[in-house]
Amino acid sequence: MSEAGRELVDQPLRRFKPYPAYRDSGVAWLGEIPTHWEVKRISELMTLVNGFPFDSEHFVRGDGVPLVRIRDLYATETEVNYTGPIVENAWIETGDVIIGMDGDFNVGRWRGSRALLNQRMCCLRARSRTNAGFVTYLLPAPLRIINDLTYSTTVKHLSSNAVRKIRLGSPPLPEQRAIAGFLDRETARIDALVAKKERLIELLREQRTALITRAVTKGLDQTVPMKDFGVEWLGEIPAHWEVKRLKHLLVAAKGAIKTGPFGSQLQSSEMQAGHIKVYNQRSVIDRDFSGGENYVSLEKFAELRAFETFPGDLLITTRGSIGRCAVLPDDAERGILHPCLMRVQSDQRRILTRFLEIQIEEAAIVLDQLRFMSNATTIDVIYSESLREVWLTLPPLMEQAAIAAFLDRETARIVALVAKVRDAIERLKELRTALISAAVTGKIDVREEVSA
Repeated sequence: MSEAGRELVDQPLRRFKPYPAYRDSGVAWLGEIPTHWEVKRISELMTLVNGFPFDSEHFVRGDGVPLVRIRDLYATETEVNYTGPIVENAWIETGDVIIGMDGDFNVGRWRGSRALLNQRMCCLRARSRTNAGFVTYLLPAPLRIINDLTYSTTVKHLSSNAVRKIRLGSPPLPEQRAIAGFLDRETARIDALVAKKERLIELLREQRTALITRAVTKGLDQTVPMKDFGVEWLGEIPAHWEVKRLKHLLVAAKGAIKTGPFGSQLQSSEMQAGHIKVYNQRSVIDRDFSGGENYVSLEKFAELRAFETFPGDLLITTRGSIGRCAVLPDDAERGILHPCLMRVQSDQRRILTRFLEIQIEEAAIVLDQLRFMSNATTIDVIYSESLREVWLTLPPLMEQAAIAAFLDRETARIVALVAKVRDAIERLKELRTALISAAVTGKIDVREEVSA
């Protein structure tokens, strides 16, 4: 975090006073703690229950006993139930602390009904002098340290012994309850603010989509006469526009729409070194044609000459993140298409490449037609035969340029707003983390805040 960002996070914490006196806890991550706090191991405060390797043959949906797996860590209901033999030592109760012991070692409270705990998880059940909420807020910090120090070439695994040995600051039970109550209230407030800002981002994205769609189907002048061209999904468009299929707007040359080579024609082992670049999906998505490490030899290029790319080509992603577009710049290296890309060479006397790009990637007009053609709500691959048949709106060239300039300007403004909201969300999340850390380690005294 930058110094400015740290200042924005620290400012709200300054309204809280520290405890009257501190002492060294002897625990590196904990630092100094209030003098009346104790340092205890988890094993002294909570009972650990290990998950059991239940047989997946007895996993069902509907009947049976709820079975908590790592994916259910923050849920109130389990994805599957269990109908096999019951293991009494694997029961967990509502309110128990649960930990995922693979991957990131995440911590949660079980909010559902009595359930069985599956393998690769453990449960911590608070004893009489321990508040489970307080421990839930406190545990992520030491678990993060354990995770960072755990070496693994695959998925990291947390041991039960490592959990039992965790040392933490333990205030008296009423104080634990006060801290947990304070954090429940404050984190809920922060989470609500984050949710509002995330909803604002959704609304801004919807506004951007609506703005683009309206501009490429209705134009910028709302006073011009409109006409129905008989394309059902399109509705009325300006009467002086045209509606054309993409195949009628291409350059008069073979391969004006060209999909990259089949995988058997260009294998990964053939893209390790050479003089001719292979432009891939990352190049398009990042709009960065200078990066990338895929190259083929001159001999391989001679075999795949039909897939050569040229400045001004519109490159389109055809698999995975489909429909992303970028124009190959004039200074781009000589190269060929990756199997997951397609090039489109449009007739610049009829349609500007940028206007075509907007209709394919940003207005959803083209992708909606492709979904309709495939009779599916989603599409996995864009085929050149289908793309050739899509309908496009076609204003005069000067109007295309004006619409593109307007959309570039207005969408840039919306993108900037989204970036500001994202920054605010990140600061709120950092504040949440800092507030929890300060409260559970005794850096701030929040006992009076609970009744405020």
